[in-house]
Amino acid sequence: MTVIQNANTIRLTSIGAGDGMMVTPTGPDADFAELYQAGLDSLLADAGHLLIRGFAPSVEQFNELVSRYSSRTTLDPARTFHGDAAQKVDSGHAPIGLHLENGATPFAPDLLWFHCVKAAKSGSETTVCDGFRVWDALSERARKTFAEQPVMYSRTVPQAMWQRLAAHLAGGAKEPAEMTVSDLYDLANTDVDATFTQEGDGSLTYTYTAHAAHRTRWSSRTAWANSLLGPSFNYEAPEIRFTDGSAIPADVVAEYTEIAEKVTEEIAWEDGDIVLIDNTRVMHGRRAITDPDRTILNAQSYARS
Repeated sequence: MTVIQNANTIRLTSIGAGDGMMVTPTGPDADFAELYQAGLDSLLADAGHLLIRGFAPSVEQFNELVSRYSSRTTLDPARTFHGDAAQKVDSGHAPIGLHLENGATPFAPDLLWFHCVKAAKSGSETTVCDGFRVWDALSERARKTFAEQPVMYSRTVPQAMWQRLAAHLAGGAKEPAEMTVSDLYDLANTDVDATFTQEGDGSLTYTYTAHAAHRTRWSSRTAWANSLLGPSFNYEAPEIRFTDGSAIPADVVAEYTEIAEKVTEEIAWEDGDIVLIDNTRVMHGRRAITDPDRTILNAQSYARS
């Protein structure tokens, strides 16, 4: 057990079999505001994901925490806002496969935040899978397959959704209806390989190319971290192929699916919990919802330099 010293003490303990850590107060009078200067981003660089438990913050405090560690926020245009950064998670009741948030797009955030306002009585566990552990366990054939060329994601998005995302990323400089395809090129993540084409009905078809295994935001280590297993609840499923047009070999798909599940861990939510994830390294998903009377908020943001 390690104790991190701040204005008051915050306890940091290991959770699970990987690098994940839990941040808890050392006493009942700990002030949530201490977390604003607790160096959570530095802790995340080592841990991959943090479970912050025992502080019972309000939604407003959660939004403030996100803003303290973020240069800007992004969004899921299909979700509803609760404050400046938080959106309600609404993705049906079925299990959700492992993925990076927005990992099939050129707008993936560095940081992914969850806030459990009301925990489910059963089921609904969030799953986390450290891409370092997956890469380390893959066979040489699988590693070679993913090292040789990137993966390409292609999909079409309705006009209202892509314009809402663009307007948010632009900081409200223009109304959503004023956003253009040219704006998307300006707003996409730095150094990404993407093309955008507006269709006759205003919808947007894009292709996004990225390596399924890559260096992370805070490390030169390789993580198998992507959205190959991920969901498309509010959108059409993307077409996923290698850039030469070939499909990922079936035996490699079976291998990474099995390995990822073996090293996946579950977060059983408690009221007031916050989870912070390195979205360049750790994939997440969800077990089936068996108690729909729950409220989970999330936020997506870019780390401060």
